[in-house]
Amino acid sequence: MTTQAQTLTAATSAIWRNHSAIPDQPGLSIRTTYPNNPDGVEVMLEQWQAGTSEPPHAHPGDDMTVVVEGKMAIQFFTLESGKLVRDGAPVILNRGDTGYIQGGRIHDAQYLQDCKLVFVHDRAFAFQAHTEEIAA
Repeated sequence: MTTQAQTLTAATSAIWRNHSAIPDQPGLSIRTTYPNNPDGVEVMLEQWQAGTSEPPHAHPGDDMTVVVEGKMAIQFFTLESGKLVRDGAPVILNRGDTGYIQGGRIHDAQYLQDCKLVFVHDRAFAFQAHTEEIAA
């Protein structure tokens, strides 16, 4: 069972791999965007209204969310006997916080305030909905 203690960080997430050094610019390395770079990332600027939400889902690769404005909550789940089981308390992200989610990890998102986010996904983005019943 995955627990919140295993949540990714900048040190462990695939988001921060596959960077390339820039000639004539010592100390700088970058990772460009997919699909021009098959080892790249997809980046989205998202705006969510307070009171909206995303249902339980997963993505194929690691993701990173930076909260530019607002407040959101992420609930993690495990799949047990065909039902979604809450995995710990919701994680709250406020303005200035960064959250990492491992590829394949089931989660939802609740937007507690109007949010502006920078969302970065390792390689090509995809959304896998989880419509299983949530256990009480």
